[in-house]
Amino acid sequence: MDSPALQPPLLFISDVHLGGFTDTKNARIESELIQLINYCQRNDIRLAVLGDLFDYWMEYPGFVPKLGKKLLDRFEDFNNQLGPTLYITGNHDNWTRNHLKDRGFYLIHEQYKFSKDDKKILTLHGDGLNNPKYKLRRPLMHRVLRSRRFVKLFQMIFPPQTGNTIMKYFSRITRKMDWDARKEEQLNNWAKRQLKNSDVNVILTGHDHIPRQKQFPFGTYINLGTFYDHQTMAYYNNDGISLVCWKPELQMLKQFETKNH
Repeated sequence: MDSPALQPPLLFISDVHLGGFTDTKNARIESELIQLINYCQRNDIRLAVLGDLFDYWMEYPGFVPKLGKKLLDRFEDFNNQLGPTLYITGNHDNWTRNHLKDRGFYLIHEQYKFSKDDKKILTLHGDGLNNPKYKLRRPLMHRVLRSRRFVKLFQMIFPPQTGNTIMKYFSRITRKMDWDARKEEQLNNWAKRQLKNSDVNVILTGHDHIPRQKQFPFGTYINLGTFYDHQTMAYYNNDGISLVCWKPELQMLKQFETKNH
């Protein structure tokens, strides 16, 4: 599949965690995200997903989770109309095979860097990267969960329904760990160093669930926050890139005010 056309207007979203809550809350999250997709398609705005769209997503050979079918149907139509949506998997949805690609996503598991106008933009989920040049090592648990050997062994032991149920409960624990405020400073400091010591002008991540925009003399770092709670995301248009939130009651995007500018 050709790489996605990442050009403004463009929305970056992460940490939807669909499936991680009560049936009522999951239905609300799915409905409001579909409304956002409808808005984007009407206004010719492309989307990019920076991880943890689902909670938890695990494909087996010949088995696809039933989770989020309505949402994926909507994304498939969107991808067919506007072209492939970038999907960088997070630590809650990286056990993939071919289904998301078949739905029209441009799927990768690490980072994606692209240039537009005079900006170089680095996008990733935020839980770490394999490439040592970025100096953002994944925690041991995340490295194990992404290991092909672990996945193969896990899927040999547990059938699909059992395996997904186990990981759904495990995911609740790790999602609470992702809320650790110490991760905010870790990503802030890493982004500051990366912007200062590389040719990158903008870094976008999710992962720690704290929406913020940090402006440094040498570039901008934006954490997308969560869709399930803050409904925040990064909006990139001809005026630049900024943190916004989706207002379903108004069916529009609004600037997100934060003390962390």
